[in-house]
Amino acid sequence: MKKSFFVKAVCATLVAGAFAAPVHAGEAELLQRIDKLAAELEAIKAELAATRKKTEVVEQKQEAMISSAKASPASPVAPIAPLASAAATDSSQTSLNRAMQQTVISSYGEINYTRPKNAGEQAQTDVGRAVIGITHRFNEKTKMVAEFEWEHAIASKGDDGEAAVEQLYVEHEIKPGLAAKAGLFLIPAGFLNTSHEPTAYYGVHRNFVETAIIPSTWREAGLGLSGSHDNGLSWDIGLTTGFNLTKWDATSGDGRESPLGAIHQEGQFAKSRDLSLHAAANYRGVPGLLVGGSVFSGKVGHETTDFAANDARLTLWDLHARYNPGKLDLTALYARGTISNTDALNLTFVGQPTPVPSAFAGWYVQGAYQLWKNEDYSLTPFLRYEQFNTAKSYSAVPQGLGVAASPDEKVTTIGASFKIGEGVVLKADYQKFKQDSSRDRYNLGAGYSF
Repeated sequence: MKKSFFVKAVCATLVAGAFAAPVHAGEAELLQRIDKLAAELEAIKAELAATRKKTEVVEQKQEAMISSAKASPASPVAPIAPLASAAATDSSQTSLNRAMQQTVISSYGEINYTRPKNAGEQAQTDVGRAVIGITHRFNEKTKMVAEFEWEHAIASKGDDGEAAVEQLYVEHEIKPGLAAKAGLFLIPAGFLNTSHEPTAYYGVHRNFVETAIIPSTWREAGLGLSGSHDNGLSWDIGLTTGFNLTKWDATSGDGRESPLGAIHQEGQFAKSRDLSLHAAANYRGVPGLLVGGSVFSGKVGHETTDFAANDARLTLWDLHARYNPGKLDLTALYARGTISNTDALNLTFVGQPTPVPSAFAGWYVQGAYQLWKNEDYSLTPFLRYEQFNTAKSYSAVPQGLGVAASPDEKVTTIGASFKIGEGVVLKADYQKFKQDSSRDRYNLGAGYSF
């Protein structure tokens, strides 16, 4: 109908053009004009017919491809098609599968400079980390994710560097909004553990609460299930490996720096007699608002022979919120961990500086404001206050044999992030420590992610 209307409109226009000739034009000239316009009209009709035919051919091909893509090998009895037609269907299906396959390379990294306020001779520069990620999508529902990390520039027997597999898992979408995965993956605790690229957080260094209390980057091997809903709710649950308390070294300061960082397994010959459960939920139903929490729990003794804490259980949980309505970005997080049944184990550590804590906790609040932005650059100052304690309490031991709980460390960080586009960031900040002022420091950093 629309094409017919278009043809009639063209005809009317052409006829009007014919009779729009000057009044003094002769009859012969007028007839020539009419003949010319009639020829042009026939040419337009021919073009419309050719276009209509091409459109019909394209539509037929599209319908054939859609039908072959939806066809199931287990379909009821279907008519037997000629060999050439079957080959065409196989070819179409192969083309669709290839179109859905794609391999994506990603990466992030950072270089930092740190200068203690009162000890300039200890200033140092470090290639903190370089990470290469590979994501391959086998089809529209199944993908593989891998990340490989190098820390401190050089990984060798005589250096402090480390090379590690940060993630390695396969994920399959069961149905829209529901997916399952298996392999080595990040535990969804807090903000930083699953989103730790230098462009994703404020400050040259990662905050203390989400490194000392919630270890970063914390990954476990196992199975996971995740879901998301239209109302803004998303959730994760899983069964994975956990921590290994037999790795605790009471003579070292590693446990005081990060209790869980000292006993994590990272998928390397991980003891798996005792597995752990985790669950997390986040709500994003209000624009700019995220509210959520997580919990992780499991035994950490693994029935090790002659180990004094086989019934020890680790539980770590957190609550977090973020409000980002526009230029303003407000964040708050609280995390607490406990390790039970460590009395007998700590008796074997009497006289050592670092027994196993029964509780460790921390929290922080942070505010940032995008002060300036144009097409290529943005400047965002921020202020963060955090309070944490990696040895908040110990299990009871005979009087005079125990180690006193540590006071809370309080750190104020003030600085700014200068972003170049969305993938590069330059950072600067100053950190003030309440308990140990010798740690006060200036930091500079550069990072990228893509």
